[in-house]
Amino acid sequence: MEKFYDILKQLIRTPSVVGAEHPFFIKVKRELEELDLNVEYYDGVLVAKGNVPQSGYISGHADRHGLICTGHNEFQYAAFIAKNQADLRGNSNSEKLLKNLEMRFMEQKVQAYEPWSGSYLGMGIIKDAFLCTRRKNIIFKIDGLEHLLPGSAIAFTDTLKIDDNDLVSAQLDNVISIAIILYMYHLGYQGTAFFTASEEAGKSWRFLLEYFRRFDITTDELLVLDTSPYSKVDDITNLDIVLRNKDENAKFKSPLEAKIKKIVIENDISYHYKDAYLENIMATAGTKGSLGVTELGRIIDATQGEIQGTTLQIPTIGYHTVEETTTKKSIDTMVFILSQLYLEKDK
Repeated sequence: MEKFYDILKQLIRTPSVVGAEHPFFIKVKRELEELDLNVEYYDGVLVAKGNVPQSGYISGHADRHGLICTGHNEFQYAAFIAKNQADLRGNSNSEKLLKNLEMRFMEQKVQAYEPWSGSYLGMGIIKDAFLCTRRKNIIFKIDGLEHLLPGSAIAFTDTLKIDDNDLVSAQLDNVISIAIILYMYHLGYQGTAFFTASEEAGKSWRFLLEYFRRFDITTDELLVLDTSPYSKVDDITNLDIVLRNKDENAKFKSPLEAKIKKIVIENDISYHYKDAYLENIMATAGTKGSLGVTELGRIIDATQGEIQGTTLQIPTIGYHTVEETTTKKSIDTMVFILSQLYLEKDK
């Protein structure tokens, strides 16, 4: 796994603010082409194909939370700027966390970059953040970036940390999924992988669906990798992997789910279904709420089930911060499951 962590460290240092992912896409494109893969770049989605492209369809999200300059010395949370809000319905994890985010960023170092070229534009420190109810977004005050023009992207300065308890921390969502897919190609995966933009703004499913429609592709084995938020360290140290039966928009019906569950049970992997977990919490508390919104659920709903699949998620705490944390065991488990699915077929 040393190679995996080398990949993850490099990707974490490459900014990929939602809506300004192009420099990150170019970085990933180069890494894929160095492995002699066929790489295609379309609006909002980077596609890699191995020697047997129909042997697997794995998807990961390329964007991470960050800020966008929207006026002179004015900075807003990128996922919730006005042009992105049309795709947000109020029931995603990102939106639920919005009201609790302001104080997480105090004294956080940030780096600005030009969203197309990736050119470095300077570094600053967040000094204040407040929720503007009129614009339904967080407005930030940053020292050191007064010179930026509207449209400039601002990423949280981040490095990978691994402590003595094998806890892995950084702004893991969504970069850890991308690192795992790249690592799978190093291990010999020969299927197709999708790297999608703007998931945090609720748009990634549109880009992926457009690709499937462009080439008249259907599948019931689309596997979407992601992280899944929890509140306490005990929640993630006692849970290796997270599965789903459904989300707020659709039920997941894929042969992959049974294959994954068989692998999980035969290898004594700790898991649960996130939708059942949330339903149990709401039933116990006597409350109603969302089961969460996923890229996959939106695609299933939009295609009326013509495209189907399942999700495989790593449990984390500290969601959407530079201190988001998971365990080495969870990372190892996801790679093991993917290897069993896609690298062990002839054994």
